[in-house]
Amino acid sequence: MDSSSFLLIRGVIGVAIGILAFLWPGITIAVLVGVFGAYAIIDGITNVFLGLSRNAVNGRSWATTLQGVLGIVAGVLTFVWPAITGLVLVAFIGAWAIVTGVLEIAAAIRLRRVITGEWMLAVSGVLSVVCGVLIFAFPGAGAVAIAWILGAYAAASGMVLIALAIRLRTTVLA
Repeated sequence: MDSSSFLLIRGVIGVAIGILAFLWPGITIAVLVGVFGAYAIIDGITNVFLGLSRNAVNGRSWATTLQGVLGIVAGVLTFVWPAITGLVLVAFIGAWAIVTGVLEIAAAIRLRRVITGEWMLAVSGVLSVVCGVLIFAFPGAGAVAIAWILGAYAAASGMVLIALAIRLRTTVLA
């Protein structure tokens, strides 16, 4: 499997989680913890693989690898402490989104010398940072609002990553 396939998988998973969050807005905090934990771990594993893989397009990337490790740690901590309070969960999710976004922007800056279309990864990073800031700005929001914010973020970021995967694949094949 190449890098574009992993980006495509990451994007499809993001869109699927986004749709699920909108379909069931009454999601409980326990389910939200599970969804966030699973997404962070899957996203982290994907990014560790992408960051450590060496190919003609992106080489190895410390930013993508670090993003992946932080995602895995965030996901594992979510499952280790499932009884976490709503306010702590909100801060945890907000911080994860901001860190992920900053690291995606760093990866996009690195890729600008290698491919065209790297702006899509930067847009994904900006969406992540905006999501994190919104979560911190409205910490008292209920589980429904958090589910919708995460759903919108996951779906939008997923669509951007799908577009990047397609762009990357056409660049590599050209």
